[in-house]
Amino acid sequence: MFEFLDFFNYSFFNRAIILSILAGISCGIIGVWVLLLNIPFIGVTIAHCAFAGAIIGLFLGINPILSGFIFCLLSALLINPMSKRIKSQNNITVSLLFSFSIAIAFVFAGLFKEHLTDLFTFFWGNLLISSMNDVVFNIIVTAILILFAISFHRGIIALFFNREISKSCGIPETFVFTIMLLLICSTISLNLKSIGGLLIYSLISLPAATAYKLTYNLKTMYLLSVLFAVSACVIGLFISTFFTIPVGATIILVSCFMFFISLFYKKV
Repeated sequence: MFEFLDFFNYSFFNRAIILSILAGISCGIIGVWVLLLNIPFIGVTIAHCAFAGAIIGLFLGINPILSGFIFCLLSALLINPMSKRIKSQNNITVSLLFSFSIAIAFVFAGLFKEHLTDLFTFFWGNLLISSMNDVVFNIIVTAILILFAISFHRGIIALFFNREISKSCGIPETFVFTIMLLLICSTISLNLKSIGGLLIYSLISLPAATAYKLTYNLKTMYLLSVLFAVSACVIGLFISTFFTIPVGATIILVSCFMFFISLFYKKV
């Protein structure tokens, strides 16, 4: 017990706790958006594009969080224009972007000769090496995310229902959807180092899917998704620290366990 409580004597662990709570809140909220907008493949593609951008940033010696954000934002904004250009559905364009991002990430990863620790951090994530700057940026983005979700609640609901009808009712659906994409990209980019580029989408999708199994009320779904995401992050952090196993992977395993429990509860 005393050994367990000793973790709180270290500033890096306290930062990891704060960051895990913030990551849970932000990923829980955008997970509901991705689920109800029915864009799961777009979500996973954006996540992997951010991962590819971060790897390129590391290779070029620029801020990987910034390069990851720019890369995933460009990919998100290019989906519709590319679909029109090649006269295809969004799914085909998204598949192309997903394949391209994965390929380019591993090409640049293969070119690394040094700083391999940083490279693997963006693969699997590590909350325990977060800095105070990571915490501050996450606080800012999480606050903006919550304010946007509250301020544009009715517009977001309209988007969930139908974008064309939203537009005909005078709702600025393009503006709302673009801001949602910006916030999704920001959240993914900021959590690449803590959760990992290969795992971040799982933290977005699993808590929201678990909440969706338990309720159809949007406000309750937000609360449950955030609760499950925060719980997975905090529990995963403690388990990984105690047993010295990868943090990001442990968080996702806890999220999977919660989802399986929700399936059993739904059946009962």
